[in-house]
Amino acid sequence: MSADLEFEGPMKDLDKQIQELKELEAEGKVNFKTEVVRLEKKKATMLTEIYSNLSAWEITQVARHPDRPLFLDYVKNICEDFIELHGDRSFGDDQAIVCGICRLGEEKVVVMGHQRGRETKEKLMRNFGMARPEGYRKALRIMKMAEKYNRPIITFIDTVGAYPGLDAEERGQGEAIARNIVEMATIKTPIVAIVIGEGGSGGALALGVADRVMMLTYSIYSVISPEGCASILWKDAGKASEAAEALKITAKDLLSFGLIDEIIEEPVGGAHRDHKLISERLKESVLSALKPLKKMSAKKLIDQRHEKFTKMGSVFK
Repeated sequence: MSADLEFEGPMKDLDKQIQELKELEAEGKVNFKTEVVRLEKKKATMLTEIYSNLSAWEITQVARHPDRPLFLDYVKNICEDFIELHGDRSFGDDQAIVCGICRLGEEKVVVMGHQRGRETKEKLMRNFGMARPEGYRKALRIMKMAEKYNRPIITFIDTVGAYPGLDAEERGQGEAIARNIVEMATIKTPIVAIVIGEGGSGGALALGVADRVMMLTYSIYSVISPEGCASILWKDAGKASEAAEALKITAKDLLSFGLIDEIIEEPVGGAHRDHKLISERLKESVLSALKPLKKMSAKKLIDQRHEKFTKMGSVFK
């Protein structure tokens, strides 16, 4: 991995021992296969124990891991015949959100998602996955196209939030997000949304009004980042771990509140450890979710979607 997680500290010595033994084997000095197998089993056990009891802040660190699969990684792994569609037909093509048509198994679908970027050059080009108004307007244009041709819509959410820059505000950032939320509520085709990393504020919700909302095990979904919350409440971003617990941002918490519908189980140790496996699980979950949705009439889809979101946050005595 390109980055170490602080709470994985106990595994570092094991990793070092395994690597050293493999290097000695490669040099042909001695056979350490038995010892390597033993250490790898010990590592797997330790990894399972560590990841079975992560705090909300530790889950946030996993959600932000630099090797975690991004939207275009999933497109590469599970989509066939992907064709990217560009532009909002008004201002430009925001590359923080990527949209396109493809086949997912036997299903012809429209996919779209935040793309953070992997290397520095791409991160700058994608604006770290923080979309401007033209990104959300592009997404809405493609959603309307999907509705016209009766194609299901699959959205992948992975952003710290919408871009807060002056140019974005001048071009109507708030209106663009609000418009997407309103329009998604009445789209006449099935919508499935998956939080694959970090789902932050309105920037995430603009792609998140869906019939089925899913999260990966170690993803987060929140109105504000833990650091932002800590800065507001305690004037100290260093209290982000406390804020993460208070915000209830994990998939497990959100499922218990009825704010999401399903958790897609990640490989032990996080999605960054096995891109292929998490891609297969995600594809299976999406296709399973689409089956009953495709059988519903447009009216039933919209009515059910409306009921789903209007009852969120209700408190019963």
